[in-house]
Amino acid sequence: MACDNIIEETIRLVNEGVTVTLPVTGWSMLPFIVGERDCVVLQKPAQTKVGDVVLAWVDDCKYVVHRVVRIDGEDVFLMGDGNLIAIEHCSAADVKAVATHVVDSSAKKHYLYGRWRRLAVKLWYWLLPIRKYLLAIYKRL
Repeated sequence: MACDNIIEETIRLVNEGVTVTLPVTGWSMLPFIVGERDCVVLQKPAQTKVGDVVLAWVDDCKYVVHRVVRIDGEDVFLMGDGNLIAIEHCSAADVKAVATHVVDSSAKKHYLYGRWRRLAVKLWYWLLPIRKYLLAIYKRL
């Protein structure tokens, strides 16, 4: 599959120290990363932390770009910002890259871990019980 080849090549380049910009698809990272519009800037992960947006091989079946929500030893748990309940699992070795920036449709780069963005992510996480309604409103706008 062409998509798998692109991701495998991305991982190879990242492992060599190259920063790679990769387009994203899907709605699982709304509202912070919009599929079919935004790209993520990926680099080799150092130490994975809670809150990082990572490219990971999850559940032994697929690659995702999702946020780390918990780390328990070598076990890493991920959840898309736009997901309501789904949490994926992988090992620390399955985290292949960390996203540092998102590039929007006007080619403007936004750092993913600035103070205001981290605050917005925390607020978004606390709003999980009503996230379904907020996402419905967001998608209509």
